[in-house]
Amino acid sequence: MVHTGITSDRTMRGQVLLFLSVLSLSSALGQVSYSIPEEMPKGSLVGNMAKDFGLEVKRLKSGKARIFNPDSVEYIELNNERGVLLIRERIDREALCGQTTPCALHFQIILENPMEFYSVTIEITDVNDNPPSFEKNDVRFKISESAVSGAKFILDRAVDPDVGSNGLQTYRLEPRDNFMIKLHDQADGTKNVEMVLEKPLDREKHEHLSLVLTAVDGGEPQMTGTMQILITVLDVNDNAPVFTQPIYKASIKENSPVGTFVVTVTATDADHGSNGKITYSISSISDHARGLFEVNDESGEIRLKGNVDYEKARTFQINVRASDDGGLVDSCKVMIDVTDVNDNKPEIHIMSKSNVISEDAKPGTVVTMINIKDADSGENGKVQCSMNNDIPFVMKSTNNGFYTLVTDSELDRETSSEYNITVTCSDEGVPSLSSSVTLTLQISDVNDNAPVFERSSYEAYIVENNTPGLSVFTVKARDADWNQNARVSYILEDSSVNGVPVSSYVSVSADSGVIHAVRSFDYEQIKDFHFRVKAQDGGSPPLSSNVTVKILIQDQNDNPPQVLYPVQTGGSLVAELVPRSADVGYLVTKVVAVDVDSGQNAWLSYKLQKATDRALFEVGSQNGEIRTIRQVTDKDTVKQRLSVIVEDNGQPSRSATVVVNVAVADSFPEVLSEFTDFTHDKEYNDNLTFYLVLALAVVSFLFITCVVVIISVKIYRWRQSRVLFHSNLPVIPYYPPRYSDTLGTGTLQHVYNYEVCRTTDSRKSDCKFGGAGSQNVLIMDPSSTGTMQRIQSEKSILDEPDSPLEQKPPNNDWRFTQGQRPGPSGATGGPEVAMGTGPWPQPPTEAEQLQALMAAANEVSEATATLGPGTMGLSTRYSPQFTLQHVPDYRQNVYIPGSTATLTSNPQQQQQQQQATAQQAAQQALPPPQASAQPEPPKAAQTPASKKKSTKKEKK
Repeated sequence: MVHTGITSDRTMRGQVLLFLSVLSLSSALGQVSYSIPEEMPKGSLVGNMAKDFGLEVKRLKSGKARIFNPDSVEYIELNNERGVLLIRERIDREALCGQTTPCALHFQIILENPMEFYSVTIEITDVNDNPPSFEKNDVRFKISESAVSGAKFILDRAVDPDVGSNGLQTYRLEPRDNFMIKLHDQADGTKNVEMVLEKPLDREKHEHLSLVLTAVDGGEPQMTGTMQILITVLDVNDNAPVFTQPIYKASIKENSPVGTFVVTVTATDADHGSNGKITYSISSISDHARGLFEVNDESGEIRLKGNVDYEKARTFQINVRASDDGGLVDSCKVMIDVTDVNDNKPEIHIMSKSNVISEDAKPGTVVTMINIKDADSGENGKVQCSMNNDIPFVMKSTNNGFYTLVTDSELDRETSSEYNITVTCSDEGVPSLSSSVTLTLQISDVNDNAPVFERSSYEAYIVENNTPGLSVFTVKARDADWNQNARVSYILEDSSVNGVPVSSYVSVSADSGVIHAVRSFDYEQIKDFHFRVKAQDGGSPPLSSNVTVKILIQDQNDNPPQVLYPVQTGGSLVAELVPRSADVGYLVTKVVAVDVDSGQNAWLSYKLQKATDRALFEVGSQNGEIRTIRQVTDKDTVKQRLSVIVEDNGQPSRSATVVVNVAVADSFPEVLSEFTDFTHDKEYNDNLTFYLVLALAVVSFLFITCVVVIISVKIYRWRQSRVLFHSNLPVIPYYPPRYSDTLGTGTLQHVYNYEVCRTTDSRKSDCKFGGAGSQNVLIMDPSSTGTMQRIQSEKSILDEPDSPLEQKPPNNDWRFTQGQRPGPSGATGGPEVAMGTGPWPQPPTEAEQLQALMAAANEVSEATATLGPGTMGLSTRYSPQFTLQHVPDYRQNVYIPGSTATLTSNPQQQQQQQQATAQQAAQQALPPPQASAQPEPPKAAQTPASKKKSTKKEKK
């Protein structure tokens, strides 16, 4: 230990001594001792603890340095800004320590982050601020004049609260004529004062003496206290009281009640009478024992007067005086020991603690620092501390009375998020006393737990043909962590099913874990698939786990049965042959069908729906076998048609129908003749009926469309022709394609004649033409190939479109063959037609009409598609440069149906034509058609359809 002392000027009131001591302890980082005088003013500097401990000021600030003092009064304060210790309250050494030396303050300086503490001891030095004092201001003695020299008279000693050199040093007695002072050192450091007679007393000279006893201390300046001694000189009393023993010893338990007997002192006096009567009194007593004991002046019995506390004083010394009436006295010493009683519980002081600790704290982490004190001594002051069980903490003793609470193992917030640590300290007294304190410690969460699914794997079922977006089921994962670390998100891991990303099959809700079907599933394409779902928490870094999910597609009855045998073909005939000699139960054939569904949806049953003869055949409901149920007879028809329906067992059930053709015959030619037209029976051919109805609807629509378009084109052209008729534009002759004049050898081509002069239903109506007297026609000059003259007339057939046209019968004068007449291609009339006796040409068949109608529709479509400016709606076969001046005036070109003649507006040609007509009429006069019998019209060429109908009629 190194001491350094600094003494100020002697003119100062006190002395300032500074002692610095640094000790290396096991738990504390250091210990520093300071020495200061008492009574220093507030704010006075004690010492620079930061410098003495080697600490920086910023460490004091960051560590929140503070003073830990278990006592209630704080005399010292810490200035964190300067790192110094200052006086906070005035220190009175006498009030603080009494006569105890040295007097020191002990406290600790606590630092946090990390937790540290330093021990500081401040010794309080005494200042001479208290003068010596006597308990009594005066004392009286009765001394016999016969007292011999050397007689002793014990005086009350003075008391000086100061210690050391400032304490009581010596006594002075004045006057010193008869007496002197003699001091005796005691074991406790005090001095007994005796007044010794030096010269005999002479009552006759001085009956009363007055002396002054002065007590002097050693301080600077010296301070004194006085007591007056009054002496009465008595007559002779030559025997003084004598105690039976010079020292009496006794013991008493602390906290004994007032009045408790302690001990009895006894003295004897050989004198008689009043000189032998002894009176007991307390001559002197220690300061801390004042007021605690009393003595019976007659019996010498000492009893307890106040409360005795072992923790404040453990021993007491009393000087008892015995005096007789003659003034002779004797004294003895009484030593009283206080016995400790276990009356103090251990005191638990929390020096520093943490309210929250992370769950990843390592073992050995300091949580709390505790100071434990027990004011009792011996076994009563021995303290044992314990904690509640099953907690990961342990207490370690670092110094006398200092403990640290540290972690003993790994912490897990998920197991326990809060600990209530109860520290119980018990002493070893009888009975034992204990105290406890409860510390609440919160465990902060660390993301150390990955989400855990409720199952190790999932299986879910979904019925096929589901709606996209349907919720299949929910995966659920839980995270044992807390708050953000426990927030779980669900992610669909990338994988593929049959080469297709699984995300095109299902999706997962990130928040709820609901799995939705992205598409509609088909059991027949995929029966099950699996994928992985990852659950990830919101910690940093995030933790995750995954689970396998298997989706099983449940079958739905969405596929009808498919018939494998007999094979249904549209163009060929498949028939089963049953001989007429077949017995009952003869196996005709077996209907084989499958259903791509599964389970009961694929269980098939067979029923006979229709049959030519239900009494002849039956179908096995489970195997589809067609057997005879009776003997085949000759009366049974050869052609047997069975309609078998195949149904599955689904809900609702689906079915398929198969037609089985059975031939009841013994020879193949018989079967062949009967089944020639079997496959074309419309009664059982549902598909053919459907297509026929569809074709009829399409044809009807096209026909109506063509009629509307043709009428629209005709009206448009008629309006254009009227515009040309009233205009002054020159008319250029126009010859239709494939046209030759009437005087030549050629005739109109069949195709063009059919287009221009005939309609598809011309067999039902006569030709319409203008009257014979009409002059509004163009006459074509056979020799002319240049221009055509247009003769305008006031009246014209075409000028009056609203006038009804007269329907005329066929002209009897026409003598042209069927090949020269515009009619159906390839239709040639008989001889009677050439002779002019035949009827109107044979009407075309329905197939030809349909063909012509389709051709007309195509023609109109082409004409309509090519409408544009400059062409006036003409077809593409006309040149794009064709203008209005090239438009033929159809009002002046009249073609007579059934004739190759053409009427023109040339007057000369008109006359020649009239003459030729008159000559022919005269030479070839024919009877009217009504007069001659009409022969049977020739039949048109047979089509395949008509042939088939005729064949059927013949067979019937």
